[in-house]
Amino acid sequence: MKVLIAILVVMFLSLQYQLWAGEGSLPEVWKLEDELAKQRQDNLALQKRNMSLAAEVEDLKKGLDAVEEYARDELGMIKENEVFYQIITTPAQPTTPE
Repeated sequence: MKVLIAILVVMFLSLQYQLWAGEGSLPEVWKLEDELAKQRQDNLALQKRNMSLAAEVEDLKKGLDAVEEYARDELGMIKENEVFYQIITTPAQPTTPE
């Protein structure tokens, strides 16, 4: 009877070891779940960015307004008989206490 109890205790301890420290243990599962949640969040952000870029590409393919806006904003182009004004602001000078 003592041998049977000893065998059961050894099996119980080995199962507890595997549960808490072995391969596929609970801490490892929790860590992987955290990584999975972070990866899903990253994927969602990338999907939103991809949808935005796809909409911009579609807009550039179909409409001249988007091409004109891109040329003005990114390339600094202006139309004929148009005057371009560039306003340059300087950062405020820090005041020194007297």
